Amino acid sequence: MNDATPPNRCRIVLIAPPGVPVASIAAAFDGGDVASLILPENGMDEVSFQAFAEQIVPTAQAAGVAVIIAGDTRIAGRVQADGIHVEASKAELAETIDHFQAKMMVGAGGAKKRDDALELGETRPDYIFFGRFGYDNKPEPHPRNLSLGEWWAQMIQIPCIVMAGSDLASVEDVAATGAEFVALSSAVFADGVDPKTAVARANALLDETAPRFED
Repeated sequence: MNDATPPNRCRIVLIAPPGVPVASIAAAFDGGDVASLILPENGMDEVSFQAFAEQIVPTAQAAGVAVIIAGDTRIAGRVQADGIHVEASKAELAETIDHFQAKMMVGAGGAKKRDDALELGETRPDYIFFGRFGYDNKPEPHPRNLSLGEWWAQMIQIPCIVMAGSDLASVEDVAATGAEFVALSSAVFADGVDPKTAVARANALLDETAPRFED
């Protein structure tokens, strides 16, 4: 269960990988502070994806974790999610923001260059994500994502999420960029990993090493 007052430093965003059991996601919430959970479709058909999300949303929200559905605004509405994650053109992102931002968060992903990120940022999403779902298979974060996150955090007020690596210690590298959020997936949900212990360890590392934000 999350504390009532979020820590004043880089916080954890979980990304559900393909095939992760609902019980594993729920267990991760018991490890301490988690800001939000992003649910990609991960190859599921619409009916299966909605059923999966319906199992998770109430548990996550009861734990104080915002649930963000990747790519499907209809399912986001049906399951009463807290947000929608969009990886699309500037025009498509702007249209989604116009339609949905009054009701839920709208976050943006897919930028690989500074110019791309600035283009998306002009639409004023609630956050921008640097990384790709499923590409955290190396221990360390991708250098490009760290570089983009550091630049963005210094220049732009819109919060950013930076994808960490498969090693929990990589949260320290992300936090050092000044990013508001660090995304974890395989480091928490890989085979043989206890999700609760992993989230607790990640929070401990962030408590010990992450810079504190100004009020």
